[in-house]
This record gives sequence, structure tokens and C-alpha cells, in this order.
Amino acid sequence: CLMLMLVSVNIDLYCALLTLNLHMIIDIMESYKLQSGGRMPAIGYGTFLATGLELEKSLNIALETGYRFIDTAIGYNNEPIIGKVLNEWISAGKVTRDELFILTKLPCFGNRPEDVDKYIKQSLDDLQLDYIDMYLVHLPIGLFKNGKSEYSEMELDKSTDHLKIWKKMEEQVHNGRTKSIGLSNFNIKQTQRIIDNCKIRPDSLQNENHLYFQSPEVVEFCKHNGIILISYSSLGMKSFREAAGLSWNNKQLPEMLENDVLVKIAKKHSKTPAQVLLRFINQKGISVIPKSTCPQRIVENFQIFDFKLNTEDMDALRIQDNGEAGRIVRFQMIKK
Repeated sequence: CLMLMLVSVNIDLYCALLTLNLHMIIDIMESYKLQSGGRMPAIGYGTFLATGLELEKSLNIALETGYRFIDTAIGYNNEPIIGKVLNEWISAGKVTRDELFILTKLPCFGNRPEDVDKYIKQSLDDLQLDYIDMYLVHLPIGLFKNGKSEYSEMELDKSTDHLKIWKKMEEQVHNGRTKSIGLSNFNIKQTQRIIDNCKIRPDSLQNENHLYFQSPEVVEFCKHNGIILISYSSLGMKSFREAAGLSWNNKQLPEMLENDVLVKIAKKHSKTPAQVLLRFINQKGISVIPKSTCPQRIVENFQIFDFKLNTEDMDALRIQDNGEAGRIVRFQMIKK
């Protein structure tokens, strides 16, 4: 009996320590103030290319780790699974709705003013939410589905009007469907046009941004306009690049996580190269949304707030930028 009591006490103590550690991590987790008045966590859990049971398990691990910012999109075909997990957590009292920051996006095949209501309502239904924390226009181009499932087979909508779409996005804030709105994959010229003609300014811009494609001009533009930049492909998306047959224009670039300068800095801080990359981006005031289905990496990616890169580290990483030669995702139809 004494042995059972000791085991029970040890388990309770272990669980209490885990809970305490989680609260400590969440307490030091950084966040960014939005123009709309709320705050967005500096790190979120990305769900691009994650579906099915794999996503369900990974998202549970992410939430247990402390992630509260979840990034998704209708185009990822995973909102119903995310909604199921979120509903389970909220119903069980493990998290409250206001502790979560859920971001999703208007699909490019919905880039018409008359379609915005339809697709945000679909996201709300699939995510089992009353409101979204941030709603983005996923791409600056519009497509017609015409019964197709592959983007490459869809017809380009040459009548896409960013200003009319944005006006409908603003309506979503007014009617309480989303707390904030933003853009994704827009360039400076396109974003500036929205700023010059809007009633509600974009709170965020989600674009590719990483060690080899740092786009300092976009970073500066966002800071100047009070827009929070969200980085995708922060760790190089090796598996996606290999599956899609994508590569950097500069063929001499080493695999990102194997970059000698990065590895050296990681060793100095007793951190993984991935943790240093994420911290590097965060310290420039940019939010990150790393995606992983590996439990260990999900946890490691979140543990980036207990160290800081000095000026020498930051400068050494900044000069690894390769500009356009370091870009991974190229939208051939998005050039004007």
C-alpha cells in the first residue's frame, strides 16, 4: 500500500511539474501587438501538408507543448480535423477559446467579393468556431475551380479586384466573424495599394522568409506600416521541396539546416540549427509557423525563448541571404 501511495504521489508530482513547466514556457512566450488591438503569438504551429490522423496526433502534441497559435487554410484541406481537436480541448476545459489564436485564409478560388462570406462561413463551420482570430487573403491571384482540384488545372480569373475583396474582408471584422484581417503572398506594391484604399489596415502579411530569402525590403516595409510579418518556409521545407521538385536557383547553397555558419552558432548556444533559425527570424520581429509531425521537433521548435542571439550572431546569419536565388516558392502568375 505504501509503495502504491508513493507511486501515486510521484505521478501527481510529475504531472504538476509538467503543468508548471508549460505555464512557465507560455509566460515567456513572446507576442506581437496588432494594429487592431489584439496580440499575436511570436510562434505558431503550421499545418501545411498535414492531414488525417497524423495531423490529429501532431496537433494534440503541439497544444500540449504550449502552442496556442494555429495556422491553417481552406486550401490545406485540414480545417475539419483541426476543428475536431480544438473542440475536444475546449470542451474538456484544457484551453479556453480566448487563449487560442486561429488563423485561416480565403482560398484563391474564392477571390471574388461575392465569395468571401461563403468561404469564411465554411471555415468557421469546419473549425467549429464562432470567430477567427485572423483571416488572410491567401493569394493575390484568383482562380476558377471549374470542378478541378489541382491549382495548376484551374482557370486564372483575370478580373480579380484586390480592393473589392478587401472591402468584403473588412465586413467580416464588422460582423464579428474575424477579429483581424491580413494578406499572404502579396508583394509591396499590392500591399501598399490596399493600405492606400482601406478602412481597416492589414494586421499581417504572411510570406516566404528564411535564412536564404530574407527579403529585408519587405521586413522594413512591414515595420514602417505596423504590419506583422509571418514567415513560412522558415526551416527550408526540405521534404516539400523534394516532393515538389523545387530547388534554390543558387545550386551551390547547402541544405539550410546544414549551413556551416548556422551549425556553429547553434553549437555555441547549445541549441539545434532549427531553434537558431526560428530565433533569428523572431528577433527581427517576425512571427514563425514551423510545421512538423515529429513529436521531438514540435517541442524543440517551441523552445526558442530561453536564449538570445547577439549582434555578431545576427550579422553572421544576415549575410547568408541569397535574395531571389534563395526563394523556394515561385508564383509565376504573381508578377504584376
